[in-house]
Amino acid sequence: MLMALTLTTLSVGCGARGSRPATTAGSPARGIVAGPARGAVMPVGGGAQGPEIFRRFIELAGGPDALIVEVPTAGGDSIDVARVGNGLRAAGARNVVVYHAASRALADADSFVARIATAGGVWFGGGRHYRLVDAYAGTKSERAFRAVLERGGVVGGSSAGASILGSYLVRGAPSNDNRVMNHPQYLTGFAYLRNVAIDQHVVARGRLPDLHDSVTSRRPDLLGISVDEGTAWVVRGDTGEVIGRNKAFVYGGRDANDPGRPFLTLHTGDRYDLGARRLLSRAIDATPLTRRFVDDLFAAFRDPARGGATVLVAMDGRVLVDAAYGVTPQPRHTPETASPNFALGGLGTVLDAAVGLDSMGRPTPAALRRVANIGGMQRVGRDTLTGAWSGNVDDLYRFTLAWSGASAGTPDAVYGTPEGRRAAWVRVPDRKLTIIVLTQDDAFDARDAVARIAAQLTGVDRSR
Repeated sequence: MLMALTLTTLSVGCGARGSRPATTAGSPARGIVAGPARGAVMPVGGGAQGPEIFRRFIELAGGPDALIVEVPTAGGDSIDVARVGNGLRAAGARNVVVYHAASRALADADSFVARIATAGGVWFGGGRHYRLVDAYAGTKSERAFRAVLERGGVVGGSSAGASILGSYLVRGAPSNDNRVMNHPQYLTGFAYLRNVAIDQHVVARGRLPDLHDSVTSRRPDLLGISVDEGTAWVVRGDTGEVIGRNKAFVYGGRDANDPGRPFLTLHTGDRYDLGARRLLSRAIDATPLTRRFVDDLFAAFRDPARGGATVLVAMDGRVLVDAAYGVTPQPRHTPETASPNFALGGLGTVLDAAVGLDSMGRPTPAALRRVANIGGMQRVGRDTLTGAWSGNVDDLYRFTLAWSGASAGTPDAVYGTPEGRRAAWVRVPDRKLTIIVLTQDDAFDARDAVARIAAQLTGVDRSR
């Protein structure tokens, strides 16, 4: 039976500021080990999270019957206890406990802490980080959270619940202004990842420069990691793997950064050693496809006069290629695969199929908003006059992962033009393969480019 046990008081929220001693950063000890000696740590970038994230968390917690604790305290007055834990339950968790301390006295109460003594997982919800510090730092509850890792369980969280997992707390200011990266009284997180600072929502909210500008450029002893919405790090020991729907980033590592940027970009399926600060492997390494092969296919687009091109190739939930050619660098290091949008042409029929029409044969504004958010899409748009869609490969991939109708109601291959030119959105379901190509060039044979990529991966041209 599903157990929904709510541990709270009538007063929702944390203790007043000043109810605990101010925290300061100190200087984290230099050490090789960054991750947990036992168990796993899962920072998630906020936003819409796919079932793959919750399923991995449940697995690491010990399976569907394991006791999982969700801590919504960062949400403050916005907490709706009736909805806490729904994501975990929908992914199969059958034993979810809501754990919310409205005061530090409650967080220190033996009877309160005893309720989670056998938990296999702790999940911190989003909101404002300082509320977690005010409520739990230095209490018996915080020690009980850490004990979950020591038993070999998992501790994770989304948005603010991700940042609190590091030793150095960013955006912890005791207000609703989360633009402040370093607040002198809130610089210490729960340190499940040591010598690490964690940021989130980084692509969706244009935050990519912040970790370097405000933290790692001043603190070379710290490793900065960040993650965009719908994406997670899964860290066991010092090894981190990226899962989900978008990208993760490393600041202060020992590999070369992306050209012109203060970070190294990772994609789902990539693995990284947080202790050695080195890339371990790319997802593409385990396939017959090479980045050079794809680069050669799109080499002509390095000439900006061709209007640019972007391509995403994913297989078995791992992103093998996510690349842009001839696209102007975007503000605040936004990936060129996420911005700007390309005219989708015939690819928009997939999105139209998801919208549905009203009695006048038109899509309703509510339906358009719903479709624009499927999978956590961030920038896709539809012209209200022409009905033409625009988008980017990152958003279309998130849509592919999230929309069940893409399997049931649309063809496996759609192109920008009826002749297979300009753009392509192709799926090979039995191989869990997705290839998305966007260009501005009606002369470009997108069908052929996709066929070549698919043949490299499957040995068969299955895109025609």
